[in-house]
Amino acid sequence: MSTAKPLRLALVGNPNCGKTALFNRLTGARQKVANYAGVTVERKEGQFTSAAGCSYQIVDLPGAYSLNAMTPDEAITRDVLFGTRADEVPPDVIVLVADANNLRLNLRLVLEVLRLKRPTMLALNMMDVARKRGLEIDTAKLQQELGIPVIETVAVKPGGSTSLVAQLDALARQPRADVSAVGAHAQFNADNSASLEETQREVRRILDAVITRHGEEHTIGERIDAVVLHPVLGYVILAVLLFLVFQAVFSWSAAPMELIKSGVEGLGKTVQDIMPDGVLRSLLVDGILSGVGSVLVFLPQILILFLFILTLEESGYLPRAAFLLDRLMGSVGLSGRAFIPLLSSFACAVPGIMATRTIQDPRDRLATIMIAPLMTCSARLPVYALIIGAFIPDRTIGIFNLQGLVLFGLYLAGIVSAMAVAYAFKRTFGKNRYTPLMLELPNYHWPNLRNLALGLWERAKIFVTRVGTIILALMVILWFLSSFPAPPDGATGPAIQYSLAGHLGRMLEVVFAPIGFNWQIAIALIPGLAAREVAVGALGTVYALSATGDQLATALTPMIAATWSLPTALSLLAWYVFAPQCISTLSIVRRETNSWIPPLAMTGYMFTLAYLASFATYQIGRMLLGGA
Repeated sequence: MSTAKPLRLALVGNPNCGKTALFNRLTGARQKVANYAGVTVERKEGQFTSAAGCSYQIVDLPGAYSLNAMTPDEAITRDVLFGTRADEVPPDVIVLVADANNLRLNLRLVLEVLRLKRPTMLALNMMDVARKRGLEIDTAKLQQELGIPVIETVAVKPGGSTSLVAQLDALARQPRADVSAVGAHAQFNADNSASLEETQREVRRILDAVITRHGEEHTIGERIDAVVLHPVLGYVILAVLLFLVFQAVFSWSAAPMELIKSGVEGLGKTVQDIMPDGVLRSLLVDGILSGVGSVLVFLPQILILFLFILTLEESGYLPRAAFLLDRLMGSVGLSGRAFIPLLSSFACAVPGIMATRTIQDPRDRLATIMIAPLMTCSARLPVYALIIGAFIPDRTIGIFNLQGLVLFGLYLAGIVSAMAVAYAFKRTFGKNRYTPLMLELPNYHWPNLRNLALGLWERAKIFVTRVGTIILALMVILWFLSSFPAPPDGATGPAIQYSLAGHLGRMLEVVFAPIGFNWQIAIALIPGLAAREVAVGALGTVYALSATGDQLATALTPMIAATWSLPTALSLLAWYVFAPQCISTLSIVRRETNSWIPPLAMTGYMFTLAYLASFATYQIGRMLLGGA
């Protein structure tokens, strides 16, 4: 069996059914994430080999409620199952994943998939939770009603997929069916004449036959919801949770950040000691180590932030936060469905903008796309952390860390700014009709440590890959521009002042001087357009080449603390609250809207807001605090 062609599986199910948890359980770290060709819908693929030696390729299809697609996500799932996508091989086996606690909603999709007449099995997931709730499901009867294998799974627990893999192994040894794309599509259309009402009647009939005892009316989850969704206590709980997250970002990360910083410093000094003075040593120390090291040091803070986000997501709390904030967002003209895309934008604006595909009204979707970049993405965190660490004292106010308070204020400023822009959008282009958020609330779960670890590993891999590719390449280019041409004979200033980058920085300084930016900051803003965190590496390279003596860019924090005024530092923080978008975000906006007007408008309004906010911050800061 080990030499046979791997069996291709497709995981299909509603959102929040545990499908991705099952995918993680089966594949572990042997997975990759990309986009489907021509669209921005994410695809997850992986592979695994069973204990019996059978090999499998598995694809985690986007969550769908029906094959009668209403969103791009559902269209991708439909097209892959039909085999009509040229870039996707139809699956040999469809593994339907259903939440045992919510069969009424899940069975509609199950019945639709069965009309494809493909090899199919049903993984009845979260059975442990169903039993704790007093819900009894006759799986043998359900298997008889559906005519396919039905296997109980608990995706979040070790061994929770053993029965499913055993069933797959038995199927892998049988001859494989070959259903053509046209045949599958035609079969579905021929069998899909039943109305929605008829399908729901069939769902109710099956439920009456297989559910022998219903769960308690008032579960623990419902009692928790009574507190976290309370119109007063709910907002307090949400504010406290967010507040604690930003406190932890600074408090917990101090030790690992210092360890990384010391390691980069030690490596830089070693290179300086063993290599003769020259161009190569300057490239390694001033260009690569100074630039890359200045960004890499913030990895612990990013991982801590994502640890909290993934924990809240795994626990089932985030959809509750969406319901809690729904009416507040509706008051500024946003659709209730905008919360999830905006929440995703705290990680990165790219997946946040992609998530707006669930918003059906074009105007609501465009409004959400235009403000998503104002959410404080993780790429801003290294910039915030650098400036806060240099200018905000590391002391406590009561039980709170002052640096964490400032970081919380910056995130809050991004949220308030987004709401203000959305309100202005509504007043300018007309009042949108408020659409209440309709969202399935998943059951509460203890976060699964394995899933958390995989999520953090994936985030760390993405960050380190960016450091080792995009940021490294830009730092080498910036080092070259900052080192050549060589200074003329008799020059008294640092060599960078006479370089191409130095001349460019002096030109840009005229534009940015009113907001307090010097020529070094002006230079760093340019590579920061590729990715915001690159600005920190750029500052490390520029200041390393501007330094005298044996200073290293790993000492970037004390260097800027000694050379910048407090109004300049506050002005740069204000700039990055509204900072013009990175190129990847603008390209996604172009693809999602199929027009150049939205990304150009986004760049224009965000640059204007950033400049005005920095100008006001710097000028008021000079009046109140003094400083150049």
